[in-house]
Amino acid sequence: MTLPTQYDNLDDRIRYYDLQLERDLDHLPSHPLPAGYRFTLYRPGDRESWLAIEQSAKEFDTRERGLELWAQYFGSHEAELPRRMVFVENAAGEKVATASAYFDVIHGDPSGSGWLHWVAVRRDCQGRGLSKPLIAHTLQRMRDLGYTHAKIPTQTTSWLAVKVYLDLGFLPIPQNAAEARQGWRIVSALTGHPALRGFPPASPEEIQKDR
Repeated sequence: MTLPTQYDNLDDRIRYYDLQLERDLDHLPSHPLPAGYRFTLYRPGDRESWLAIEQSAKEFDTRERGLELWAQYFGSHEAELPRRMVFVENAAGEKVATASAYFDVIHGDPSGSGWLHWVAVRRDCQGRGLSKPLIAHTLQRMRDLGYTHAKIPTQTTSWLAVKVYLDLGFLPIPQNAAEARQGWRIVSALTGHPALRGFPPASPEEIQKDR
């Protein structure tokens, strides 16, 4: 099998595996925003900005699907969003990136960890150094909310985001590392990240989905 010369940062040609990472919330990294950007928190009416950012970043294909996911994750907890949902605004006041210092609303994680959810940068603003400052700031907000430990749910198709999380000190959750070992081997092959030395890189045939 001949692989593409480059995978997109969210690429459904890659075999899909659910991945989970974690880290403690002490000694958080510091990554300032580039000049011309600032952080803001959710305000009523910001759902449309969230939908636009997430759809631009290919987290879902249609606004209708985005509304379904919004209802699933945030619909019963919108009162929490002004202290949990972070945005990055540009100099024109446009919201161009978002992440949430949230909790496991789907399965009810009994550990009490905070969950970093729905990290996305608008497509035309990717590559401008926004993702690490956004994540670091959201983790600080999570700690300010009283959490001491953070988890991230993600997937192999978002391999470049996984690299960013590893750069910021996250590591595979041991149970997930065992259950989704093949997925971590795929990320190891695509990123060469030193934190994944224990996962032999997957072969090209193991990375890409069968046509």
